[in-house]
Amino acid sequence: MIQALKSFSDRFLGRGEAAITVPPMDGALKPNRLIEDAEILATFDAPEDLATDGKSLLIADGRRVLRWQNGAGVEIATFDRPVTALACAADGSLIVALDGQQIRRADGQSWNAANGKPFVAINALSVGADGTIYATDGSKENPPEKWVHDLMGLGRSGRAIAIPAAGEPGEIASGLEYAFGIAAAGNEIWVSESWRHRVLSLTSNGGKGRPVVDRLPGYPSRLTPAAGGGFWLSVFITRTQLVEFVLRERDYRTRMMKEIDPRYWVSPALTSGNTFLEPMQGAHIKTMGILKPWAPPRSYGLVVRLAPDGLLRYSLHSRVDGKNHGVVAAIEIDGALYMLAKGPRRLLRISVQDVERSVQA
Repeated sequence: MIQALKSFSDRFLGRGEAAITVPPMDGALKPNRLIEDAEILATFDAPEDLATDGKSLLIADGRRVLRWQNGAGVEIATFDRPVTALACAADGSLIVALDGQQIRRADGQSWNAANGKPFVAINALSVGADGTIYATDGSKENPPEKWVHDLMGLGRSGRAIAIPAAGEPGEIASGLEYAFGIAAAGNEIWVSESWRHRVLSLTSNGGKGRPVVDRLPGYPSRLTPAAGGGFWLSVFITRTQLVEFVLRERDYRTRMMKEIDPRYWVSPALTSGNTFLEPMQGAHIKTMGILKPWAPPRSYGLVVRLAPDGLLRYSLHSRVDGKNHGVVAAIEIDGALYMLAKGPRRLLRISVQDVERSVQA
């Protein structure tokens, strides 16, 4: 009863969860050009995720999995459906999610459901030290490619899944507002809850989660281990007050989703500035044909370095006037950070040492 009254009060006064304010990019999130200036290694047809077997980089590209070697992607596996998430077991064998609906291991074993509910949007995979496979199922209603439909529809049906080395899939948590990213962190499991702009820490027995990263200025996604402890967190799009306002205007959203092509919704995107039909192109965005780097972003590139306790250490950016937007995966290998910018479909690389030198300058 108290929670219901608080929710009503917040909506009436425009505060709490009903506020349209967005946390500023400051401190550890101070903007820079590190993603925009990163080395472009290649452009792919339909890149989706990155993984490593401990030695080399693996790339999910459409129905293929590629190994990056000698400056090119070499196909090592192909499947009958698009690969929507990718991970490697301790022995280097592949684990893939196919079309968001199936998790398949290299030995041929596969799973299509957890707790009797079929998978719909498996978008991230990781493997624990004990061989447990962890996965996020973003939504029970929208497949991975319709993430924006889930956001604008106020989706809250995401799940965190665990598959023991010898056992059946089970839910660690459910009712998440788009689960997109998962990793074991000691005795806990960290999960990105995108539409709540936070990373939750869960226990394997399904206990109530606690936020370790909260009030992010964007929508977090995949988590990967960082050398020296902690994680790399990709934030695949950032928030704006305009979108926050639209999310609270039910009638407007309903008509927009029904009558307008999704490409032109007032919503975040993985890339922008490609057509005059897009929203948000007025003088607050451009002056004399020049796009302002501090303008409200429709798309953005952001990766955050998290300490082992979840503290934000520093971040890498491709600002509004850049092109390397929609970073959905970042993975560290031998002192280099590889990033997948899904907007322009680019694989990027930058030296971690150079990054730390730059942010400390």
